[in-house]
Amino acid sequence: MTARTTETGEVPALERSLDWVDGVIYAVDQRALPGEFRIVRMTTVDEVIAAIETLTVRGAPAIGAAGALAVALSVRAHRGDAAAVTADAERIVAARPTAVNLAWAVRRVCAYLAQGPDAVLDAALALLTEDEQVNRTMAARAADAVSTMVGRHRLRVLTHCNTGRLATVAWGTALGAIRELAQRGRLESVLVGETRPLLQGARLTAWELAEADIPHRICVDSASSAAIAGGLVDCVLVGADRVTAHFDVANKIGTYPLALAAARAGIPFVVVAPESTMDASIIDGAAITIEERAAEEVTSVAGHPVAPEGSAAYNPAFDVTPRDLVTAVVTERRTVWPALGYGLPEMAAQLHRRGWLDGTAGNLSVRVPGTGDALITASGRSKGALTARDLVLVDAETGAAVGCPDQRPSAEVSIHAALYQIFPDCGAVVHAHPPHATLVATLAQRPVVQFDDFEIVKGFGLRRNGGFEVPVLPNHDDVRRIAAELRARLDHHSAPAVLIDRHGATVWGPDLETARNRMECLEMLCGLHLRTRGGQP
Repeated sequence: MTARTTETGEVPALERSLDWVDGVIYAVDQRALPGEFRIVRMTTVDEVIAAIETLTVRGAPAIGAAGALAVALSVRAHRGDAAAVTADAERIVAARPTAVNLAWAVRRVCAYLAQGPDAVLDAALALLTEDEQVNRTMAARAADAVSTMVGRHRLRVLTHCNTGRLATVAWGTALGAIRELAQRGRLESVLVGETRPLLQGARLTAWELAEADIPHRICVDSASSAAIAGGLVDCVLVGADRVTAHFDVANKIGTYPLALAAARAGIPFVVVAPESTMDASIIDGAAITIEERAAEEVTSVAGHPVAPEGSAAYNPAFDVTPRDLVTAVVTERRTVWPALGYGLPEMAAQLHRRGWLDGTAGNLSVRVPGTGDALITASGRSKGALTARDLVLVDAETGAAVGCPDQRPSAEVSIHAALYQIFPDCGAVVHAHPPHATLVATLAQRPVVQFDDFEIVKGFGLRRNGGFEVPVLPNHDDVRRIAAELRARLDHHSAPAVLIDRHGATVWGPDLETARNRMECLEMLCGLHLRTRGGQP
């Protein structure tokens, strides 16, 4: 490591984890904590690269900021020599290949090379200022999302690695959200994964939480899943080093098993990361380059051997969590729900097994809590083999896709949007083709079907009062015309179901399970109706 520790009296007062002062980059030496709070001083590109490679500076946003400042150093050292600066930029980006923030930050400041050293430095300093603002914004958004998802007033959170002010320019991402929850009085305690082999959780996150007087316990990495399964955790909050276009998440090794445990326990697994961590150039997480680090990090601890001499080691720095395990990704601009869960794939599979969603027929959607969005099945997908990758995030009241431009929502998205618009309390919509309901819709000779006073009408939340009516809508090739009919004919007093001529049935409710139950009730009613009316609706 060529970056040197500053001597007493040489360190300026720093309000950030790294900064630029009079042509010098200063940063907290993260290797020294918690035993010593030490500042390193860097004046060359080589020193910055060494600091990044040795984890003196670590954390995706922090190394991005360091990389941007390193370009400013290079421009000053090679005035007028664009080729030399470009070569330095390539070396900087190669220092740690998995964290996309590094390449993003270097590209961002390199765009100002033609304008001279001052313009490059101004761009780098602006990035530092922006980082803190971005962190505080996303931390507040993440706290809002978690508070919406978890019913407990005071939350028990598990986090992994270090995502606080040390890993950023200031405040932090996932740990910033934990700070925000603590300030709101919504945090009970934090379980801190030790994060082997370099113990960023035990050394750095615990140090930051102690500094902020936030209650916490260090958790052995191999005990984290047991803590989740044992009901000691309400939510897992982590950061990210790279997020793909479909929201697969690369993060510190050990993150993936936490996501598996959280999914099994039914608790949220939330990723907090800036937009600069999003990599639209990669669709599948399998394409992410995973950095493998030296065996010595595993075979020794603090320089002391703990394994037989000559032992090999498998030491990947990161793993990739597939998006169907990620409850939410929160950035400074948006909250995305990659798991597209709330039971959509499982519910679709249930209805497919009953023969109500044969092949690609039918569609389901749910409204995403705390947002204006909904999740709907993609166009042309088999409902018997639906996965999280077969679902699309849309604006709930317009049906317009939000992100994932390579996926198209179901052709009937306008029907779902109309229902979400008409009924603000609507939380889920199911459109299916159960045989009795489809037959009743096809044979109906009036714009409504009057159902008799069967006990099962209570499944719609209606009292038995002589039966009720379900509208029958004409079918159109242009589904938007069906949606227009919905808007024209339904109001808040309407039963939560419609039949569509030769096109099955659509029902809705406050949640997906209620909507499914209502579809079952409607199919039973239609079967009884056909039998008691001699086959005539």
